[in-house]
Amino acid sequence: MIKILKFLLIAAALVALAILTAWASLALWYRLPFGTPIRAAFAGIFALLGLAVATSLFNSRRLRALATYCLALASVIFWWSTLSPPSEANWAPDVARQVTGEVNGDNLTLINVRNFDWQTPTEATEHWETRSYDLSQLQGVDLFMSYWAGPEIAHMIVSFDFANADPIAWSIEVRRQVGGGFSPIADLFKSNTLVIVAADERDVVGTRTNIRGEDVQLYRINTTPEKTRALLLQYVEASNRLAAKPHWYNSLTTNCTTVVLTMIKTIVDEVPLDWRVVANGYLPDYAYDRGVLDSRLSLEQLRNRSHINTTALAHGLTDGFSASIRQNVPAP
Repeated sequence: MIKILKFLLIAAALVALAILTAWASLALWYRLPFGTPIRAAFAGIFALLGLAVATSLFNSRRLRALATYCLALASVIFWWSTLSPPSEANWAPDVARQVTGEVNGDNLTLINVRNFDWQTPTEATEHWETRSYDLSQLQGVDLFMSYWAGPEIAHMIVSFDFANADPIAWSIEVRRQVGGGFSPIADLFKSNTLVIVAADERDVVGTRTNIRGEDVQLYRINTTPEKTRALLLQYVEASNRLAAKPHWYNSLTTNCTTVVLTMIKTIVDEVPLDWRVVANGYLPDYAYDRGVLDSRLSLEQLRNRSHINTTALAHGLTDGFSASIRQNVPAP
């Protein structure tokens, strides 16, 4: 019995060592403010330390080795805790500004709404606008899923439709610096900050359908006007908070899906955890099961009618874009 317990303790220690060593080594590699050789050296040294400590678990020097490891790990954790997201940097043009909003009764004013005219995936004519919306004319909310890496992963955009104005689309994105980019691994390690973009659909949706060639699907959401308004105001409040205090983007815990679900939890009774939140390409399946999408059709029928690329390309990035892409999409 003692031997079994000892074996289990060593096995648990090895697993913990592997996880902690991998995290610390990658943190040093991605975030130390030095050139590649120095970052590689620090990351490699910590990885070798973890390997040495794992070996020592099987001899009498285990306590001394574990003490040394804990001291080194504590140093990395302390350094990690000092990393703060920047509020000013040489941001890429499309994420250079953080939208903010002001609410006065039924009047919503948004400052720094993006309305770029895209020519290529990386080139656009910049337009930043101030727009006003009458919240009493808010009539629906829609979900865009833009598939850029197979069926498992998609970018999520939420758009609010008004009776007397063009829709306003909201996108949670990586706030890249000029020359930087999105990396699912690097962005687990405080490599980029978070930005909430409010944009014209011709911009944030059209660039994906007509310029990048991503497979974009549109789903009309089944909810009440009160919850639609509450969700929109959640976006405004989150944007204002982010403008006042920046936050790190995290590929797993703080991304385009998890941030929105956090908002939704404040206005609905229950949002059960589900693996489809992580593999967010399957989010429409999750929403359908929760009764959020049109249940008059099967999920397969609904998905077949959700694809908007053909319509978007036929219409072009001109006035009436938003109305055209909704023509054949069923509304609950």
